[in-house]
Amino acid sequence: MPVVELAAVTKAYQDKVAVNQLSFSIEPGQMFGLLGPNGSGKTSSIRMMIGITAPDSGAITLFDKPFQRTSLTRVGYLPEERGLYKKMKVLDQLIFMGTLRGLSTEEAQKRAIAWAKKLDIAQSILKKTEELSKGMQQKIQFISALIHEPELIIMDEPFSGLDPVNATLLQDTLLEMKDQGRTILFSTHRMDQVEKLCDSIALIHQGNLVLSGRVREIKSRYKRDRVHIEFTGDESFLGSAEIAEARNYSGHAEIRLKEDGDAQKLLAEAAAKATIYRFELVEPSLEEIFIQTVGGKVDA
Repeated sequence: MPVVELAAVTKAYQDKVAVNQLSFSIEPGQMFGLLGPNGSGKTSSIRMMIGITAPDSGAITLFDKPFQRTSLTRVGYLPEERGLYKKMKVLDQLIFMGTLRGLSTEEAQKRAIAWAKKLDIAQSILKKTEELSKGMQQKIQFISALIHEPELIIMDEPFSGLDPVNATLLQDTLLEMKDQGRTILFSTHRMDQVEKLCDSIALIHQGNLVLSGRVREIKSRYKRDRVHIEFTGDESFLGSAEIAEARNYSGHAEIRLKEDGDAQKLLAEAAAKATIYRFELVEPSLEEIFIQTVGGKVDA
């Protein structure tokens, strides 16, 4: 049974339709990506899933039942807009969040300390929130969403504003939670993150579903006509007759072949003129697939 299911869900704010007839489901144990540009309806969809707002039409089920607030005890939610008590010490704040989610004070403290060590903020656990960087505060809110060990984890832009080291730490933590059998939904406009992490996606644009399904299946529908080359030396091979489009980023070239373009001919041309460190024929990225699907009309 799906952990989350949306069936023809619509939500409008005055004369703007934020979500239009949106349908998808999330199976147990999946890492699911809800993705699209800023303003596409991701946050509106999440808010309806957890009862912050109600859909104008359509149906939402959590854990195979129509939405009930009692189901939220099984959900961990990290909102896009962070909210912490700035004057409160980190440990006190995490204990408070844990007790709100049904833990005893003792258990909440035990879990808070363990999580602080795991996410490398143990040295700051007795500091006030306002004394910490934005990245550190984001980790605290991340812990508060997970401290009660929810079955369903919903995270709205969880990696926004994090440096690469901390983003990787949170990504690894989510993968670990998935390995434990938890279901994870996160929204993002960063499609490269989804390709690395997610089993399935729903890709929305201007409130409408434009692609959904397993990432591997979606990408397999598209021809392998992209080539990534890392090289040094003469870049004139980028003018090859095999190439429809090429971008060179200081020795890393991303190429789209012509309809009848031959990757092996291109490799021979490139090797004759430059030193090649990597030559890889790849499927289009999710971002390229998205742009193809919506005709390049991406929200600002």
